[in-house]
Amino acid sequence: MAIGDNFQRLGLAKASQASFFRRPVFLLILMAFAMPIAFSGWTALLNNFVIEVGGFTGVEIGWLHTFREIPGFLAVGVILLIFFMREQVLALLSLSLLGLATSLTTFFPEFSGILILTVLGSIGFHYYEAVNQSLQLQWIDKTVAPQVLGWVSAVGSFASLLTYGAIVITWKAFDLSYSFVYITSGGITVFIALICFFIFPQIESPRLQVNRVVIRPQYWLYYALQFMAGARRQIFLVFAAFMMVKKFNFEVHEVTFLFLINFALSMLFSPLVGKAITVYGERKMLALEYIGLTFVFLAYGGIYYFGWGGVKVAISLFIANHLLFAMSFALKTYLQKISNPSDISSTTAVAFTINHIAAVFLPAVLGYLWINNPIGVFIIAALMALVSVFLSMLIPSYPSIGQETIFVN
Repeated sequence: MAIGDNFQRLGLAKASQASFFRRPVFLLILMAFAMPIAFSGWTALLNNFVIEVGGFTGVEIGWLHTFREIPGFLAVGVILLIFFMREQVLALLSLSLLGLATSLTTFFPEFSGILILTVLGSIGFHYYEAVNQSLQLQWIDKTVAPQVLGWVSAVGSFASLLTYGAIVITWKAFDLSYSFVYITSGGITVFIALICFFIFPQIESPRLQVNRVVIRPQYWLYYALQFMAGARRQIFLVFAAFMMVKKFNFEVHEVTFLFLINFALSMLFSPLVGKAITVYGERKMLALEYIGLTFVFLAYGGIYYFGWGGVKVAISLFIANHLLFAMSFALKTYLQKISNPSDISSTTAVAFTINHIAAVFLPAVLGYLWINNPIGVFIIAALMALVSVFLSMLIPSYPSIGQETIFVN
């Protein structure tokens, strides 16, 4: 089969008159590469930056992440914005805002300054993610979506790998400052977003999208899984890396090296996950992810409270946790199979809001619990993962429109 035919089959050659490198797949790849550069640079330094410069405790880090997730909770606002601009343009503007906020982080090192810039960066990150998911599901044919999404995810992991690798290699060797890393990583993301804005044509979606809030009763299981995913993710993002710094005294380059390992493995793992979803289906893959996360969170609690295995076991769990989360794009392909194509923009925006309901209050609440009983944080996460196992078993073996759950005949 010719290369062009392959791209037509993959649903990636919608702009047939455009040059080979101006087609939808390459825009998705470039955006997938650009976003992690700013976000990974911000994440790699965050825990050390707020502890060493901002003097944060578990309370402040909890509040920071609570405010960081408010834009995700308000991601449904994407539906209003696409009244005035195309989703493609909104994605690139959001990327630029993420990069700009990252670049300015160290100019305002007090709690209020970090908080404001975190919220601005979060608006860029979450609105980009909501629109990007919508564009992926619109532009990629559902028959090959797991494989293509696996490769796009691998590109994002590669960008994170480059960012973390550069920090690990140069942080001590060149005595880098927080300012240099934040300005550089944020600036690169803005630069790539501007290139995408000027070189890519406006790409038409195959189906006109509903530009209002759509909540379908038949999508209830997808909404429930999104809610639980958001709650679990927050516990990992907020407290797993924070534990490595507070309990094991990890420095910037050591925390960054952990992320580097994670994304190096994810770059290899994500395409395999895409193939596995195609072979085994969303139900089995999501159940496997959630069962694994249950054991990982329980082991986290054991490490913190009983000292099981020490730092080596903690590192292994940190990596395992990240790899299990890499399987979560099975939720995207589940939605693509059960949704009306014209609902995708609205449904992904609504799902992003649902995903962040728990994220708005959990970090702050669990920040107070962390001070008195850190093991309780991880027990709560394990219970959430168990609930997710149960929910995943309600997905049909072959989900489709009209067959959204096992209860539909």
